[in-house]
This record gives sequence, structure tokens and C-alpha cells, in this order.
Amino acid sequence: MANDKSWEKIFEYTGMDRHNFDEKPFELSAKQIKEACQDFRKTAEKEVRILCKQDDRNSRPQIFKDKGLFILPKHNGHYYVIKGEGYIDVPDITTPILNYHKKLDFDLLSSNVGDSEMQHLDYAYANSLIRTFMGDESLVLTIRGRKYTPTFKCNVSGFNLEISSVQTEVDAGYEGKDKIVLIEAKNSANTDTIIRQLYFPFRQWQDQTGKKVIPLFFEKRIVNNEKIYYIWQFEFTDKDDYNSILLVKSARYRILPKND
Repeated sequence: MANDKSWEKIFEYTGMDRHNFDEKPFELSAKQIKEACQDFRKTAEKEVRILCKQDDRNSRPQIFKDKGLFILPKHNGHYYVIKGEGYIDVPDITTPILNYHKKLDFDLLSSNVGDSEMQHLDYAYANSLIRTFMGDESLVLTIRGRKYTPTFKCNVSGFNLEISSVQTEVDAGYEGKDKIVLIEAKNSANTDTIIRQLYFPFRQWQDQTGKKVIPLFFEKRIVNNEKIYYIWQFEFTDKDDYNSILLVKSARYRILPKND
């Protein structure tokens, strides 16, 4: 794989192949990545954004897998390469599919155009499925798109790290009277995901609002030729600890016409 060749070159060029990851993470810059990969021809072999996008365990290059590593952004153009567990399992939901009746008394025809994760999430929200799952009728859509974190410190796999002005993106965020619910949405089955996608937005909005912040993972799947909506609720038991993530509850639903 192109990623494997590129990262082997990066390790050699920066001296990461001789670094003691048990002692501390390695700090890596985009400039070093570009310099190490400048002789590669393909975009996927030298584009920093692509090389550093490792959103599940299997998307890591082989050298990361062999050494038990994962990568996190530190601030713009700078990264930590860390030894430890950077991912959380997303267990399959095997409990019975719950029947959920629409709250709207008309069909959302625009929701049938395309097949994006965003439109499935919007459809679920418009029919109050997110409010029902959370047991909070006060939730309203207030957060969407890209933001930048404030500076914060956290413990990651036993190492104390500082994160500053890292770009985050949530598919949707809902604020209620006493909580904020943030959603990472997918359009296919995932067995694991990098904790960063849940933790960085969690820290951002926890620090900036002071309200309780609840991260959700959301998927649309096709089960026996029908759309089924899967939702997992996670929590961080220690807001300063990246690895303190726990699964709280999960459920899956089919959305049916409104009961008259």
C-alpha cells in the first residue's frame, strides 16, 4: 500500500524508527511529512491530510499496527504519534429493532433524494428520534460543521498532552435545557472508530458551554431491505482523560408512518 511505503519513509527520515514510544509520544510536523515524501508521485503517497487520516484501526499503515501506534493532531500542522489504544469498539446492536412512529404528519420527500449520512440524520431528527432516544424534548439543532478547539490538556494513553486550535467537525449538535448532544454519523457499518472524533468535540463544547455534553454515534444501515437507524450513546467518565470513554446504551429503530 502507498501509505505503508510513505510511512516507512517518514519513520526513517524523522528518526521515528529509533524513538522510544514507551517513554513519550513523537511530535511530527506536516513539513517533515512533506519533506520525507517529496519524491513520491501519487497524491495518496504524499498528501499530509490523506496520510494522517486514520479513522479506524484498519486504516493505519502497517508500521503503526506493528508498533501499536495511532496519530492525533496537536495543533495546525503538528501531530502526536502515540503508543496505546486510540480507538473505541462500536459493538453491533443485536437487540430487537424497535418500531418508531414518525412525529410528522407528512412525508419528507427531500429525504429520499440521495443517500448521505447527513440526510439520514436530519430525517431522524426531524421525526424526533434523537429527542426520543435521549428522553429530552428540549433538544434543538444548534451546532453543525467545522470549529476549532480551545487550548486544553488531556491524558492520552498515560501521556499528558496539550491540544491547541485543532479543527473539529460534528455532523450535528443539539442543545437542550441542561445538555448538549453531539453526533458522529456514518452511512455504513463500523466496528471501531478513533476516539478523537468523539473526544475533541466533547472537550470543545464542554469547556466552552459548561453544559453536560453527550456524544452519540449514529448509523443508517440496510437490514432485510429496509432502512434501520442505529444509535450508540457514549460518555467520558473523566473529561480530562481521552481513554475514559464508555458505552452507555444503544438501540436500533425502524421509522414507520405516524399513528393516527
